[in-house]
Amino acid sequence: MTRSRAYALLALACVAPRLGILLHERGAITAGYAEKSDIFAQTFVQHGTYGFLPGEPSAYTQPLYGWFLVPVYWIFGRHWLSIGLAQLVLAVVTAWLVYEIGRRIFHSDRVALLVAAIATLHPYLAWHDMHVNREIVDQVCAAAHVLLTLMTAERPSKRLAVLTGAVAGLAMLGNTRLVFLPIVCAGYLLWRLPRTRSAALVAVLVLAGAGVVVAPWLVRNKADVGCWAITTDGLALWKANNLQTYGLLTSGHWIDNVRNQPTPPPPNQFRPDDAYTLYTRHEVARAYRIYPNECAAMSFFEHKTIQFWKDHPGAKGKLMLLSAKLLWQPSVLETTGRQGKGTQLDAGRRLVEPAYMWALYVLAAIGLFVAPRSFVALALLIFGYQTLCAFAFVGATRYRIAWDFLVALLAAAALARIGERVKEQRA
Repeated sequence: MTRSRAYALLALACVAPRLGILLHERGAITAGYAEKSDIFAQTFVQHGTYGFLPGEPSAYTQPLYGWFLVPVYWIFGRHWLSIGLAQLVLAVVTAWLVYEIGRRIFHSDRVALLVAAIATLHPYLAWHDMHVNREIVDQVCAAAHVLLTLMTAERPSKRLAVLTGAVAGLAMLGNTRLVFLPIVCAGYLLWRLPRTRSAALVAVLVLAGAGVVVAPWLVRNKADVGCWAITTDGLALWKANNLQTYGLLTSGHWIDNVRNQPTPPPPNQFRPDDAYTLYTRHEVARAYRIYPNECAAMSFFEHKTIQFWKDHPGAKGKLMLLSAKLLWQPSVLETTGRQGKGTQLDAGRRLVEPAYMWALYVLAAIGLFVAPRSFVALALLIFGYQTLCAFAFVGATRYRIAWDFLVALLAAAALARIGERVKEQRA
């Protein structure tokens, strides 16, 4: 099978279900599923400021998804079709990248096509891709990063090492949970490559590549917002780390439902999104008057989080175990405020997605023993890193799906071995 034919088949497999979902959900794409990046992109296109309010630069969310939306809104406008088609392109690119990873691991176009099809037909992912959610950029960065890491391990070069680090830097800008991803990648490459100065140089260049990509955003935030930070949303970290969090998650609520939030001392007791709410109500003067010092508020909530870890290690331990469970459970995390509650969408959450993931997990468990050792090591390293991130923050299906293609790759290894055994028995 030629690569061009495989690409065409994958594009069809990726587009068909997502296009149906997009048409079905067209009335809800811009009306629901609010995301801060969407607001930032609108403000930038209309006023030239990347933030909530014109003239008030903000770092209150990870920037990558907003940057992705800016040219879409600028050229095509904020419309369900422009958003959906742009994200559909990213989904197709992700499928192609997974295919390329499969070709490198299995040296078989058919197995590579199989794994990419399995990954792109992930029910939750197909639905998630067609809504305003930042994980769409996470997954393309994840697939590109794994592909480049494997390429660098096979044929190390300065160019590949820098490019691998640069993609890791983009992943960091898409999701602050990945802030240590370049270090994980550098460590893996040091393990894979011979213990030489060249290997050490490759590892350093990976870190340097990530630094070059992230540095402009950090400098911008220092100059315009006041601190070195990828995001100033320290409140999100505290919401995932307080005495209420465990009870909320176990009772079907999400961390946004936390009550009695501590407030920073004046004048920073209001959040940037509070000011935006006033701004949209045409209370413009008041909105600017209450706009906080994001950096001071971030430090306040980070201190509260660390204090929770120190004062309540037992509660944090329980929360860590729950977070890991929520991250890896086959069923979709359901909350009381979920979109589509009580509709057929819940049937997908409770039946379709768990059936898909259970099958994938069982096959992936077999794949751990038959897939190439070097790839298994990389997959386990990333799975372990994801789990550690869930320990520090909180776990949910949406935080895992960007990396589920690794599970699909392990599952494909098992299917390929099973196919070989069947052929041997028939012969």
